[in-house]
Amino acid sequence: MTRLEFINKTDGLLRLVRTEYELTQDSMAACIGISKKTLVGIEKERGSLGWTGAVALCSLFSESQVLQNTFGGDMQDILKALAFEKAAPKYPKTMGGRVWWEKVEEGDGWHIQRNYISRHYRVLTDDDRHIFSSFDLDAAKAAAAEYERENAK
Repeated sequence: MTRLEFINKTDGLLRLVRTEYELTQDSMAACIGISKKTLVGIEKERGSLGWTGAVALCSLFSESQVLQNTFGGDMQDILKALAFEKAAPKYPKTMGGRVWWEKVEEGDGWHIQRNYISRHYRVLTDDDRHIFSSFDLDAAKAAAAEYERENAK
């Protein structure tokens, strides 16, 4: 998934999330930091949230069943995969991916998981510390190999 695909999906979900939370157009617009006119335009498919608006929507409404069912669970993980596509932050420990994840590959001290719904990948250490996210399996494998090299005993 690219940022543009993500933005287009969130544009289409805006009204559903607003309805799920029983918010008026005025209050939803205020929550995500846009005008009511802009929100109405997006809901009528005449505008877009853009990257910042999509991130705001998914961050503020991360517990939305609409968003979780569309993107496969934890919204923060998808946002990180897209935002840090060309960066290498240090991630905290995860719960290990018991619900939304399938194990794709494993090596010495790491494993790669793929989200069942969004299809993005993440690399976790054996103690479930998140070290990399991407929609590109080759990039995930390269990050895992780099982690293995850096942590060889």
